[in-house]
Amino acid sequence: QGPISGVNKDIAVLQCHGDCDPLVPLMFGSLTVEKLKSMINPANVTFKTYSGLMHSSSLEEMMDVKQFIDKHLPPVD
Repeated sequence: QGPISGVNKDIAVLQCHGDCDPLVPLMFGSLTVEKLKSMINPANVTFKTYSGLMHSSSLEEMMDVKQFIDKHLPPVD
């Protein structure tokens, strides 16, 4: 795998994780976000955790995803 360069270094990333996930422990999400921050602009990496959330999604998480998409992607006509 080659180094990340150019515009790819400035890509915005949203990573979400439930703090009660029995399949992918929160520790692995934390390690992943730290690796991402070492590869791309760390100011563009957002890591959100959700209290009580298992290996699933929640309305709060989906609203955060919608907000992220609305902020970073152009509107579709």
